[in-house]
Amino acid sequence: MDEIALGSSVTEQLQDLVIGTPDVNSFLAEFCELAAAALSESMGQDICCAVTLSRRHRNTTAAWSNNQARLLDEIQHEYGDGPCMHAMTTGTTVLVRDTRRDPRWPEYGLAVARRGQFTVLGVPLTLDTGSRAALNIFAPTADAFDPSGIQRAAHFALQAEKALRLAVRVGARQQLADDLRAAMESRTAIDLAAGIIMGQNRCSQEEAMSILTRASSARNLKLREVAEQLVSSFAPTPPTTHFDD
Repeated sequence: MDEIALGSSVTEQLQDLVIGTPDVNSFLAEFCELAAAALSESMGQDICCAVTLSRRHRNTTAAWSNNQARLLDEIQHEYGDGPCMHAMTTGTTVLVRDTRRDPRWPEYGLAVARRGQFTVLGVPLTLDTGSRAALNIFAPTADAFDPSGIQRAAHFALQAEKALRLAVRVGARQQLADDLRAAMESRTAIDLAAGIIMGQNRCSQEEAMSILTRASSARNLKLREVAEQLVSSFAPTPPTTHFDD
C-alpha cells in the first residue's frame, strides 16, 4: 500500500470513527486497531500499537490494539520514561532499532524484548493546548523500520491528528453537556424539595433552602441527596428533568 493510498484510506476511516464512536476512549481504541492493521499490512508483519495520553501532567496508556500492546506501553510508565513518552514530551519521532541494544532506555528495552518485541517507534500526536499524546508502535523484528517505514508511520500519525483533536474536542463538549445535564437534574430535585418545605412551613424559598442546607450539613449528605430523599417520601418515582432534543 503506497503512502497516498494509505493516507486517503486512513483519512476516510478516521472521519468515520469520529462520527461513529461515542466518546474519546472508544475513538482511541478504534484508532489503535486501525493503526495496527494498516501498518501490519504495509510492513508485512504483525504490528501492535498503543496511545499514551498526557493530561493534567498525568501520563496514561489511553488505548491499545491488543492486550500485548497495553502491557508493552505500560512498561515505560513503570520506568518513568521510554521512546513513546520521549516522543510525546519532545514532539519528535523516536526510533529504537533494537530493544536489546539501545543504550537510552536499557531496562525498558530488555523488558520489551523479553515480550518478543524488538523495534519500537514513538510518533508524537499534536493535540490542543493542555493535552499531549503519542502513538507507540511495536514490531517483532529488530530494525523493522527503514526510512520509508518511518515516513509511513509519521504520515499515518499526521492524518490521525486532525481527527484526534476533533474527537478530544467533541469529548470535552460532551462532558460539559453531561455536567450541565447532571446539574439541571440535581436542581430539579432541590427545587421540588424547596417547594415541599415552603408548602409545609408556609415559608419563603430562601427559608426553605436554608432548612435544606442545614439538613445537608447535619446529615453529612450532599444537598441533592437530602432533596431527593425528601421528594421520594412524597412521590413513588424519583424526579426527572425533561430535555428537548
